[in-house]
Amino acid sequence: MATLLHLDASARSRSISREVSAAFADSWRLEHPGAGYVYRDLAADPVPFIDAGWTEICDAVLAAGATDLDRLATLVRTPAQAAAWRIVEPLLTELLAADTVLIGTPMYNYSIPASLKAWLDQVTFPRMSLAPRRFVVATARGGAYSPGTPKAALDYQESYLRDFFAGHFAVTDTVFINAELANSRQDPALSRLRGEHDASYARAVDTARGLGKEY
Repeated sequence: MATLLHLDASARSRSISREVSAAFADSWRLEHPGAGYVYRDLAADPVPFIDAGWTEICDAVLAAGATDLDRLATLVRTPAQAAAWRIVEPLLTELLAADTVLIGTPMYNYSIPASLKAWLDQVTFPRMSLAPRRFVVATARGGAYSPGTPKAALDYQESYLRDFFAGHFAVTDTVFINAELANSRQDPALSRLRGEHDASYARAVDTARGLGKEY
């Protein structure tokens, strides 16, 4: 049975990245009636930062040369490791059960929210492959960062996530759906760009709906 893991990271309860990720999720669920669907709001229910117990598990993975994620639980020895594992285990269970991982995230300070980074840190261990799972990332950016724009080189959101998924998870099937110039909704200095934002937002929603039908 196909399963979708859907994460949202925006600090706003109503946000553009949430709307775009919801467009994908709603479309996907219509195409997969009765399929598995797990939703986690990383802002409303934040994942704790990794601690010393987590690093001990990570060291044990390296020492054991473990590549099978099912072996992780067998490496837990100390009380600190056990406490860390109680946090990690449900997150990993959700991730490993998913065929497709959908992430809705804004760009904060050219990168990703700390809430999303905390989740990534918790679920990532050495020699960890998630192939052939697919990742879909729905983003909102205050400005314009697409190739050819003046700030393209400052996009540490898409570049970071794409490199992370490929480098750590061995996942190269990652699709980004970007809604740009979101700050034109609030910033008078960008109000002249509201039309471009509206077009970018509409394209993102349409793309998300279309991909939801395909995946």
